[in-house]
Parts: sequence; C-alpha cells; structure tokens
Amino acid sequence: MNDQPAPELRREIRLHHATAMVVGTIIGASIFVQPSEITGRVPSLTGAALVWLVAGGMTFLGALVTAELASTLPESGGVYAFLREAFSPVLGFLWGWAMFWTMHSGIIAVISVVFARYVGFFLPLGDLGTKGVAISAILVLSAVNYAGVKHASNLQAAFTWVKVSAIVLIIAVGFALGEPPVDASAAADTGLLGGGSGSDFMLALVAALFAFGGWHMVTYNAGETLEPTRTIPRALTIGVLVVTLCYVALNAVYFYVLPLETVITSNRVAADAADAVLGFGGGATMSGLVLFSTFGALSGIVLAGPRVYYAMAKDGVIFSWLGDLHPKRRTPHHAILLQAVWASVLVGTGSYRALFTRVVYTEWIFFGMMALGIYVFRRRTDLKRDYSMWGYPVTPALFALAAFAIVINQVIATPLDSALGLGFVLLGVPVYYVWMRLRDGPSHR
Repeated sequence: MNDQPAPELRREIRLHHATAMVVGTIIGASIFVQPSEITGRVPSLTGAALVWLVAGGMTFLGALVTAELASTLPESGGVYAFLREAFSPVLGFLWGWAMFWTMHSGIIAVISVVFARYVGFFLPLGDLGTKGVAISAILVLSAVNYAGVKHASNLQAAFTWVKVSAIVLIIAVGFALGEPPVDASAAADTGLLGGGSGSDFMLALVAALFAFGGWHMVTYNAGETLEPTRTIPRALTIGVLVVTLCYVALNAVYFYVLPLETVITSNRVAADAADAVLGFGGGATMSGLVLFSTFGALSGIVLAGPRVYYAMAKDGVIFSWLGDLHPKRRTPHHAILLQAVWASVLVGTGSYRALFTRVVYTEWIFFGMMALGIYVFRRRTDLKRDYSMWGYPVTPALFALAAFAIVINQVIATPLDSALGLGFVLLGVPVYYVWMRLRDGPSHR
C-alpha cells in the first residue's frame, strides 16, 4: 500500500511572472495587423482611437472583475471555477468544453500559424512547411511547460519584457524619426466614425477586443501562484494598463507616419510603418518583432489552458487522468499532452479557422455571466476576499451589459455563424449530463 501523499501543484509564480503572463499573453500578433480591421469599419482617426480606448477600458473593467473573483476564489481553473461556484457546475463545464474544442485550442492554432507565417518571411515555406513550423512551436512550448511551471513562467517573463522594451523603442523611434503623411490633415475631416454606423463601431470593437484577448488566463494558474489573492489582482491591473498604453501609443505611431488609407487597407500595418520610418528593411525588423511576440504569447497560452482541464478533472466532470500531476515536475502532464495533440490536429487540418471564428464571440457570454457572479459571491458569508472591485455595484453591471451587447450585435451581424457557434457550445449540456450519469453509475472511472 502506498501511503505517500498525492503530488500537488508547486506555487512558483510570483508577481513579475503573473504580470508578464497578462502582458505577454495579450500582446501577440494582432496589434501589428489588427488596426486595419478597426479602421476598415471606422475610417476615422478619432473613431479608431475611440475604439481602442473603449476596448482598453472594457478590458480593464474585465480585469477588475476577474481580480475580485480571483481574490475570492483563488484556485486553479479561473473562469471555470468562478462560473461553477457562482451559478452551476454545468455552466463551468460549458466554458471548459468550449475552451478545449475551440476557444483555447483554436487560439493556440491561430497564433502558431501566424508565428509560422512570419518565419516564412525569412525562410521559404510552403503550406506544408508552415503547418510543420506551427506544430513544432506548439510541441516545443508544451515540452517546456511539461518540464515545470518555473521554466515556463521564466520563459514567458523573458519574452514579455524584451517584447515590451522593443515596443517602447519602436514608439520612441517612430515619433522621433517619422514624419506625418502629406494628407494627414484631410484625413482628420472624416467625422467621428468616418461614415461608419453604430453596428460598425461594435464590430470594430470586437476586433479590438480580440487584440486584448487573454487577460483572464492568469487566473487559470492560481493554484501555482504565490499569495494568489494579492498577486493575481495586482498582475491583472498592472498588466492591462501596460498593454493599453502600448496599444494606444502604437496606433498613434501608425496614424502619425502613415496615411489613413494605408492603415485601412494594410494587412501588415506595423511593417508598413517601419518601412515609412526606417526605409526599406524596416518591414524585416518588424517581422522579426512579430515573430518574437507571437512566440511569447503562445508560450503563455500553452501554459494556461491545461490548468483548467486539471481543475475539471479534479471535479470529476472529465476524465480523471487529466487531473494527474507528474510526480517530479508537478505539472498536469496529461492535460498538457492532450492540449498539444488537439491544437496540432487543428493546425494540420486547418479546421481551426471555421471553429474559432464561429465560437470565439461566445466567450463574452461567459464573461458577462462572470461579472454577474460578483453579486452572487458578495452575498455569501462563507467567502472572504482581499480585493474589492472599484465602483461596485455599478461597474460589474456595466461590464456585463457591454459583454452581452457585443454578443447580441455579433448575432445580428452574422446570424448563421453565430447560431452554429452557440449550438456547438450548447452541445456540451447533454454531454455533461450523460457524463455525470455514467460517472455516478457502476463503472464511473
């Protein structure tokens, strides 16, 4: 008989690691290409700036919501645990269900492919080579994560701070050496939204929020964070502020050195801005930064996901072996391997495109519910917290309303894709109840 205690997660994530995870996970490739998505719908300098500021403000509110929830319930799983405790285990399960099959695994696939495409800027890669590089990046970072959370968090921190330093340098060089385009004054006369509608503004906001995506993932690792009730709220607040400043300043540089029409039509706006400032070869420099940035973001996302599946396994809502920890490294090694395999399948088949674009909007349903969870937790006398959200009870409601408005606008704009995406998420409801019936039967393991 083995009387040795089961291995537990190691608490090795400190404030600088957690902050780096917030910053590094958010700043991937989108800010270097996504501005065209915003300005294409809102072709106005002031309108585009408003979109980015609103997106940053919403993300900050979401970070404050998540900070209070993480302070109240500091355990691995993050959003999954918040929804489970505030409302119902089935709602938490739906988050994990959508995460694994589409939302989280899909974004790993998306970012790994973006990384591979930028490798292709320096090395000739065909379609097969691009997929091979993308899958290799997933496997390498999964191996680092498998080796231990300390290795993974140190790698994440190193990539993040080098990336932020490079962005600060780009901003400084852009304003110091760049010159405004000759038609800059004419572009300023296009009106607040440049002829775009309120719906266009909301769709542009969705694109900007995608660039801010990942702010909540630091909560997944609460079980490996030192003093999580204090560390995670601080990391979220500092991290989102740093990202918002970087994003607003980068967009200011884009608009400062490029004509509005170029920002609207370019699918490599950062490289175009670098060419405008540095001349020919600036694009190669920026491509190198995007390469570095996407790899760093991928590192944090690969690190975060398996902790949710680990928490779900511990609750008995998925296979128990996903809750196993490596006896020496104390990482959820089976969950890490499964995530790596499925994300690689999505890359290899290219199926992530349809799955991800149809389902990604549904995470805002969960974010809205998560904000409402604050009201539930505040009524519970058995729960204590070290951090309270600013502006309660108004601010959680504002965030929830904004989240639901984003979902409603997306459904109106793309009803068929939205219905397919929501239908896939809701497919998890019968799966959950069938699983629970089988689990509680004679052979539940």
